Amino acid sequence: MHRFALAALAAAAALPCGRATEAEDAARALVSRVIPAHASQIDVREIAPGADGADVFEAETLGGRLVLGGNSGVSIASALGWYLRNVARLQMSWDGDNMGLAGPLPPVPAKVRISSPYGRRAYLNYCTFNYTMSWWDRARWEREIDWMALNGVNMPLATTGQEAVWQATLRRFGMSDEQIRAYLAGPAFSAWQWLSNIEQWGGPLPQSWIDSHLELGRFILGRERSLGMTPILQGFSGCVPLALRTGFPRAGIVPKAVWCDVPPGTAQLDPDDPLFERFGRAFLEEQSRLLGTDHLYAADPFHEGEPPKDTPEYLRKVGAKLFAIASGFDAGATIVMQGWSIREGIVRGIPADRLLVLDLTGEKWRETQAFWGRPWVAGVLHNFGGRTALGADLPAIAANAPGLLGSPKAGRLVGIGAFPEAIEQNPVVYDLALGLAWRRDAPELGAWLNDYARARYGGDLPGARAAWRTLARSVYSQRSSSPQMECPICARPALNLDRASAWGDFERDYDPADVWTAWEELLSSSGELGATDTYLYDLVDVARQGLADLSLPLYAQVVTAYRSGDRGRFDAARARFTGLMADMDSLLGTRREFLLGRWLSDARRWGAAPAEKDLCERNARMLLTVWGPPGPDAFLYDYAGRQWSGLIRGFYMERWRRFLDFLAAQPPGYSEERLGVIMNRIGDDASPFYRDLASWEYAWCAGHEDYPSEPRGDSAAAARRALEAWRPAMRASYPSFPWKKPSPPPSR
Repeated sequence: MHRFALAALAAAAALPCGRATEAEDAARALVSRVIPAHASQIDVREIAPGADGADVFEAETLGGRLVLGGNSGVSIASALGWYLRNVARLQMSWDGDNMGLAGPLPPVPAKVRISSPYGRRAYLNYCTFNYTMSWWDRARWEREIDWMALNGVNMPLATTGQEAVWQATLRRFGMSDEQIRAYLAGPAFSAWQWLSNIEQWGGPLPQSWIDSHLELGRFILGRERSLGMTPILQGFSGCVPLALRTGFPRAGIVPKAVWCDVPPGTAQLDPDDPLFERFGRAFLEEQSRLLGTDHLYAADPFHEGEPPKDTPEYLRKVGAKLFAIASGFDAGATIVMQGWSIREGIVRGIPADRLLVLDLTGEKWRETQAFWGRPWVAGVLHNFGGRTALGADLPAIAANAPGLLGSPKAGRLVGIGAFPEAIEQNPVVYDLALGLAWRRDAPELGAWLNDYARARYGGDLPGARAAWRTLARSVYSQRSSSPQMECPICARPALNLDRASAWGDFERDYDPADVWTAWEELLSSSGELGATDTYLYDLVDVARQGLADLSLPLYAQVVTAYRSGDRGRFDAARARFTGLMADMDSLLGTRREFLLGRWLSDARRWGAAPAEKDLCERNARMLLTVWGPPGPDAFLYDYAGRQWSGLIRGFYMERWRRFLDFLAAQPPGYSEERLGVIMNRIGDDASPFYRDLASWEYAWCAGHEDYPSEPRGDSAAAARRALEAWRPAMRASYPSFPWKKPSPPPSR
């Protein structure tokens, strides 16, 4: 005993005087991951919250050491994020990093202390979990959570691991594992199942996926909680499997209308039925057992659908039942509801202080009396489906939330958020949107963009600064915060195209020549920045946008040439159009962010057996192309159109080749006027040609041909070659093409 006591005393003497808090431990670990070469020069400390409990951070240099303080792990990480951007001129980004720093950390000129006016800083859309995150592993999630913390996020949506929760719940109601796996959507389509829109599509889900993603979900939640984040888990909103009717034939389980023509649909359990409360409590019990709880429960009944009864009394009863189930299980429960398709009756059925509304676009509050007095978060929904395009309305994003602070019209605004359907694109948009977390006023965009470029590239270069001025006045000052900016390359071929996806368009709200100017301006800095990862990504992305814009007049020339009946002119126009696609594919192949092969290889890694690998790959291909099943009313195809290397050459170019060959074989006067359309595009069954083309699209989704998963070639050299090759076509095409003229910027 004496020997053990001495050992204990010796161990105690070796400890520092004050034990590190959980927030300090988590922040210190993050510092070591984010800036490992300089972590030994950084101290972290937990401090008290600011006035009225506001989140706060501090940064200063003491005795040659960087000292970061904050009232939580996220706040301390935000201090590091502030320091990296504003003092060290470094940037950790989705699309390349500029994190190289020689020598000691530069000092903070004077101590900085900043508090956040927003208690809630939310992040992620359900769709993000599939359009971007379907195949993420632990390492990629670890990096993203660090990025969240650096940017002040403290309330992320968390859905990873939900399959295991549903399996455990449905077992309690008599469904077999085979039935449950058949009910669960495939790996790339879970988001729409958790939104109560679909079941089964893309499945059956392998058990290996359920088990592995429970483990991954636990890691994600553990890391987020250690940093002081409050993840949003799932509540129960009444959506149940259609198959549950077999075991409970007398229950009020009603089939819902089929969402977006993706059968078989799903079912809604009547809130008045006793099974509603029994099932809902079982779900929350299993979720808490498997994933814990943070007292925030997402519940969006009738999302993008209609309730069985649309009366105020019925809807209020639905809201009251949702809250009763959650609060009966967890006395501290708060319902989190999207503003996307929110209904006043449901809102009024939930106590005002136990509901939090996420206004995904930051605009719905105007239509709802600021959500009828409920606390809400002003969001930005910038990207739909992961469509590849530069663009946003940066002035509106910068001004929206700060303009609402303190406004009586804004009601109980408590936070901000970013809710993109996909990420890893337009990093400038998210740096701005989330950077507002620590500001009360809108930044002056010119100065902000100069600071952004300095941090992104590590220096202040005239060419890079000029490029961002050009981009700021053009693609980043559009009327919409989420412009569609589609192009014919990604569209199912036809002679009368004005969009690629059902809700998209080809409109341009800027002078396309400005993108080419920015392209040249960026290239002028290639000597100084040619080894900078972030610069090379931006250069390729701007070049890609220039070529995508050029595809519109080149497509129009193909159509005009065909209708002229001049075969030589038609052949020359089609060669230019397909040549542009080939050069885009080669350019994009120099960057890992634009590789179809990387997406597919990441998908296959999740399969535990060959058949499971094939299922994951098929999901990965379908999500980007056909999305849902074939049929005369199918219209989700090309929603997630990506301008990616491999996808252009292997899918889009082949579609166009087949169509252009078909046109060349038609007699004079061929027209599409009598062909059937669905959502303003030609449908699967419009003609024998389109039936064959749709069959080929689905066959491609079941294929396994290889595409490069690693970048090839020099990005700067490829961008220069593409500029020299296509600048003459741009100069010849733009003056004569009827671009939609940009509208004057709105007064702000």
